[in-house]
Amino acid sequence: MAEDSPAEEVPATEQRRGPAQPLPASEAPFNAIGLSRHLLRSIRSGALATLDADDGTPFASLVTIATDADGTPLMLLSRLSGHTRNLLKDARASLLFSAGGKGDPLAHPRLTVTGLAPQTKEPRVRERFLARHPKAKLYADFPDFGFFALEPTAGHLNGGFAKAATLTKSELLLDLAGCEALIAGEAGAVAHMNADHGDALAIYAGDGTANWRLTGIDPEGMDLLAGDRTARIPYPSPVREMGALRKVLVEMATAGRAKASSEPAA
Repeated sequence: MAEDSPAEEVPATEQRRGPAQPLPASEAPFNAIGLSRHLLRSIRSGALATLDADDGTPFASLVTIATDADGTPLMLLSRLSGHTRNLLKDARASLLFSAGGKGDPLAHPRLTVTGLAPQTKEPRVRERFLARHPKAKLYADFPDFGFFALEPTAGHLNGGFAKAATLTKSELLLDLAGCEALIAGEAGAVAHMNADHGDALAIYAGDGTANWRLTGIDPEGMDLLAGDRTARIPYPSPVREMGALRKVLVEMATAGRAKASSEPAA
């Protein structure tokens, strides 16, 4: 009878390898942080996982999502929903942001963010969410509805085949230190751009066939909406105050117009 091969004959590298593990975002061979932040900003709905208030069973549901200026995921939830009752008892939760698309669903990037999702009455949360989901104004002030913010503890990114990474809170969210004036001036800047510069918004989006609206600005870029379509437009470089924002928006519009004028007519 043949004996089992002794353990020492198995190459040491094979003994140490074990199950494959995703790399930290800082070590990933692709821009894991940039892709994760893009998914956070551009996806308007996702799967919310909570813990059942009665027995702790994992409970998944579909919710609409917006983001705060730093990227914190925001939700408007009804107390009539199971996930809301769950969060009010145990705030632990996770959100799945999936890009979707044609073909194999698993070939497209997706991001899971875990953390705590307490209810919040911060006025800017309401403003940011309703800018991203205008139809929610119909029921946002009903007494059984409330806003919740998922405070991330970690993220797990699957960027497609052989692209996986883990992220920390600081890699998912922006540091807003020194950006107080930019954040305070956001509502006015958004209203001004939507009222007077729709042509520039179309240039930023690269699509003049849709009625694009600006829904939010932050130090890294701007969020646009046209019907159910979204566009996340990064600046050439980060901005931290209103003067720099005005300058970069003018430069981006000028560059876009110059590019359009140099392209041959279809």
